[in-house]
Amino acid sequence: MGEAAPKLTPTTVAKRSYWRWSRHDFFPEPSFNSPNSYRSALANTCPRLKDRLLSRSTDDHELNELPIASENTMRRCLTAWDLIWLAFGAVVGSGIFVITGQEARLTSGPAVVLSYAASGFSALLSALCYTEFAVEVPVAGGSFSFLRIELGDFVAYIAAGNIMLEAIVGAAGLGRSWSSYFASMINNNPDFLRIRVDSLKPGFNLLDPIAVLVLFIANGIAMSGTRKTSILTWLSSIVTTLVIAFIIVVGFMHAKTSNLVPFFPFGVKGVFSSAAVVYWSYTGFDMVATMAEETKNPARDIPISLIGSMSMITVIYCLMALALVMMQNYTQIDKDAAYSVAFTSIGMNWAKYLVSVCALKGMTTSLLVGSMGQARYMTQIARSHMIPPFFALVHPKTGTPIYATLLTTISSCIVALFTSLDVLSSVLSISTLFIFMLMAVALLVRRYYDRESTSKGDLLKVVSCILVIIGASVVGTALWSMDMFGWIGYTVAAGVWFLATFVMSFLPKQKSPKVWGVPLVPWLPAVSILTNLFLMGSLGSEAFWRFLICSSVMLVYYVLVGVHATYDVEHQNNRESKIAEKLEDANEGVL
Repeated sequence: MGEAAPKLTPTTVAKRSYWRWSRHDFFPEPSFNSPNSYRSALANTCPRLKDRLLSRSTDDHELNELPIASENTMRRCLTAWDLIWLAFGAVVGSGIFVITGQEARLTSGPAVVLSYAASGFSALLSALCYTEFAVEVPVAGGSFSFLRIELGDFVAYIAAGNIMLEAIVGAAGLGRSWSSYFASMINNNPDFLRIRVDSLKPGFNLLDPIAVLVLFIANGIAMSGTRKTSILTWLSSIVTTLVIAFIIVVGFMHAKTSNLVPFFPFGVKGVFSSAAVVYWSYTGFDMVATMAEETKNPARDIPISLIGSMSMITVIYCLMALALVMMQNYTQIDKDAAYSVAFTSIGMNWAKYLVSVCALKGMTTSLLVGSMGQARYMTQIARSHMIPPFFALVHPKTGTPIYATLLTTISSCIVALFTSLDVLSSVLSISTLFIFMLMAVALLVRRYYDRESTSKGDLLKVVSCILVIIGASVVGTALWSMDMFGWIGYTVAAGVWFLATFVMSFLPKQKSPKVWGVPLVPWLPAVSILTNLFLMGSLGSEAFWRFLICSSVMLVYYVLVGVHATYDVEHQNNRESKIAEKLEDANEGVL
C-alpha cells in the first residue's frame, strides 16, 4: 500500500514553510502514493465504503486531534458582542431588500409579514440545535463536525459537499447582488456593468467582473485576521441598524391600514411559498458556529449571540416587511427595488440612495462574515482529509486559514462571473434547509443514543421514531404541494408525526447537555425537521434537480477520493493508538 505519511511533531511543523504545495501536502495518504496503491484502493472500495458508513467521530477527536493538522492554532479573540454582530452582519444582507417586494407583489401580498415570521421561527429552531452542539464541541467545523460525530462520516461528507456548495453559491449570489445594486444606483439597470456574451446559454451569458472584484476584496480582508474583520463587521452593522430603524420609523409614519386589505390575496399557500423563498434572508447564522474555535468563552458567548441575534433579526424583518406593505398597496410594490420605489412614492426621492447604500453595506458585511465562516468549514473538512489536508493549514502570523479562504474565493468568483442570481438562489435554499434538517436529526441522536450503553432494542426504537417523524413530514409536505386529500391528508400526516414524537418523548435519554441544551426535546427538534422539510417542499422541482445533480457529483468524488483518504487516516490513527497502548502496557510491566 506504500509508505505511511510521517507523523508531524511540533519540531517538524516549526521547520516547514506555510507557503508550500507539494503533492504530499495534497495527498499524503498511502492510497495515493503510487498508481498501484490507488488501483488497490479502488479494488477495495466496497468494504471501505461500508467502514465509512459505520464510522463515527467523537467530541474529543474533533476538539483535540483534528486541529493538529492545521499546524498553527486559531486565536481565541471573539466575545459575545463580536459574535452577535457577526451573526447580524452575516444574515442581514441583500435578502430583505431584494426578496420582500418580489414576494409581496407576486406570492403572498401583505401576509409576507407572516412569511418572515414562519421562516424566522424555523431559523430560530435550527439556531437552537446549532447552539447546543457549538457549546459542547467548539471547533471550526460547525455542522460538519457535529454531523460527523452523531450521524457518521458518510452523512457528514454529504453535508460537507452541501456546505461547500452553499459557501460557493452563497458568496457568488451575494457578489452578483452587490453588482446589481451598484449598477442600479448608476443607471437604473442592474445589468449595466455586466458583459453580454450571446454564445452562452441564458442565465450564464452575462459576465460580471464587478462581482469577482468585490469577492476578492472581501476575502482578502477576511484573510488578514479574525479580530480586524470582526471589528469592521460590528461597526458597519451598527450603521446598518440605524438605517433600518430609519426605514421602519418613516415607513410607519406614512402607513395606511387600508393597504393591509386583503391580507391573504394569494391564500395561506402563498404565505408558505413565500416563507421558503424569504428563508434565504435568514441564512448565514450558522457561520457563527464555525467561529467557536476562536471564541473566548463558547459556553456563555455562543448561546447569547446565536439566540439573541436570530430573535432580534426576526423582529426586524417582520417590522420592515410590515412597514413596506403598509406604505404601499401590494399591487403597486416594485418587485425589484421595493423600498426605493416606496420612498419615492411618498416624496422622499433621496431616501432611495440611503436604502441602496444600506443594502450594499449589508451585502459587503455578509460577504466578510461569510468568507470567514466558509473558510473555517473548509478547514475542518480538510483536517478530516475529505478534501486535501493542504487546505487545513493555518497561517502562523494571521491565525487564519488562507488556503481554505482562497479555495472558496476562486470557486465563488468563477461561479459569480457566469451565473445569474435566480439560478443560484434556488440551489442555495435547498442546500441550506437540507443541512438544517440533518442538524435537528443529529440532536435527537445525540440525546437518545450512546454507542457505549444503548441497547440494540432502544436503538431500533430511536431510529424508527426518527424515520417516522421524517416520513410524516415528507408526506404532509407532498400532500400540501400537490394539493391532495385536503385537510384529511394533512390531519393524518400531522397525527402520525405527533404520535412518533410523543412515543419518542418517553424513550430513555442517554445524554444530557453538559452546559446548555435545547429545551423541550424531542418536540423542538421534531418541529425543526418538519419546518425545514416543509420549506424544502415549497421550492420548485428545478431546485431539486440541481440539488440532485450537485450531490451526484459529490458522490463521485467521494467514491474516487474521499472514502480512501478518510479510511487511510482513520486506520493509521487506530494502528498508532494500539502501538501506544502496547508501549504503555510494556512500560507498566517493567515498572
